[in-house]
Amino acid sequence: MEKYQEIENSIITKYRKSIWSKFVKGTKEFEMIEENDKIAVCMSGGKDSFILAKCMQEIKLHGKIPFDLVFLVMDPGYTKENRKQIEDNAKLMNIPITIFESDIFHVVEDITMSPCYLCARMRRGCLYNKACELGCNKIALGHHYDDVMETILMSLLYGGEYKTMMPKLHSTNFEGMELIRPLYYVREQDIISFSKFHRLKFLNCACKFTEKNHDENLNSKRLFVKNLIKELKQDNANIENNIFKSAFNVNLDTLIGYKNKNMEYKFLDDYREKKITK
Repeated sequence: MEKYQEIENSIITKYRKSIWSKFVKGTKEFEMIEENDKIAVCMSGGKDSFILAKCMQEIKLHGKIPFDLVFLVMDPGYTKENRKQIEDNAKLMNIPITIFESDIFHVVEDITMSPCYLCARMRRGCLYNKACELGCNKIALGHHYDDVMETILMSLLYGGEYKTMMPKLHSTNFEGMELIRPLYYVREQDIISFSKFHRLKFLNCACKFTEKNHDENLNSKRLFVKNLIKELKQDNANIENNIFKSAFNVNLDTLIGYKNKNMEYKFLDDYREKKITK
């Protein structure tokens, strides 16, 4: 049996409950895959996007909905070694990647204020452009359960607002394009377990800023939030699930205010009209 066959087999056997079933649940519950879609699976070289690619291959092969896939890799200025690692992993895992190049790493290299945010925005735009060029109507990203949970806390602690990472959304700049996150219910620890089980080595963050500022990266806000969640979990084993599920159970009657597109609501707007009964 080839290595890629072992990997594919384990997704629907050994990791059926922890990865495959949760992946399928997310795609079905949020209606991410529809008939005749052409989906660009965006691959950064990391563990999450490679696992996503294999799951998308499997659901295309075994699912009932006909759709097409493109496995899109943008080279924003990788070193030769990092690019080769991506290409080698794709070959090993039998993923037919399409590579295109950009100069994003060069553009953000000397940026001191929020280089990671700028890099992510530029990468997203490049991926949308290429996906459109290839006739795709959706792009799939490898964000998982932990990313969602951490985003909720980061928005509260650093943004002063409550918002989450949506399972899918319409592009505001590319008409007719959607972004989907099929790993929405998959835990990061299970992706790590999968990678270790198959002895797969993936890129983490291969940008020059991270290489130059290793200490800053270790002390990033997201890492702080990760560690905070670990501490909270020591007192409450359900803390992760509670944070994640909070985005599904927002009680509008107990909010001081909220925004919806161009509308802004404050509880005093209709306070006098409401009568409280006991």
